[in-house]
Amino acid sequence: MNEIEHYINSVDERRKDVFKRLFYVIKNHLPEGFEAAMQYDMPTFIVPLHTYPKGYLNRKNEPLPFISIGVQKNHIALYHMGLYGMEDLKAWFEHKYAKEVATKLNMGKSCIRFTNINHIPYELIGELCEKVSVEEWIQKYETGHRKS
Repeated sequence: MNEIEHYINSVDERRKDVFKRLFYVIKNHLPEGFEAAMQYDMPTFIVPLHTYPKGYLNRKNEPLPFISIGVQKNHIALYHMGLYGMEDLKAWFEHKYAKEVATKLNMGKSCIRFTNINHIPYELIGELCEKVSVEEWIQKYETGHRKS
């Protein structure tokens, strides 16, 4: 069993199926080139080092993160780094969420918190994942977050 499977299997029974479904929605909707790995003690979709060898924050052994999901005490968290750095993407997501989901969006800079597991908009999350390619994410990271 790999680390991600171990993480998913350790999720409490009440949220395990929901978490697993969310993980696979993300995995199946991300453009080619992102890979699943354990980073920051949770499943994370990263730009692998063979694609971006500079690494995150110039750490040549740490892949560039894009989306992470984790189970917290009172919610499932989805960390989408593009929502933090891409204002048009964030505005699109907030607008679509308000139209499609009955509950109020609970979001920080890059973290979407799902406190009610019955209101996770899987199709919208899939659509969000399709919007940024590996190349676009690297370019945004290079221009918006780094001084090379």
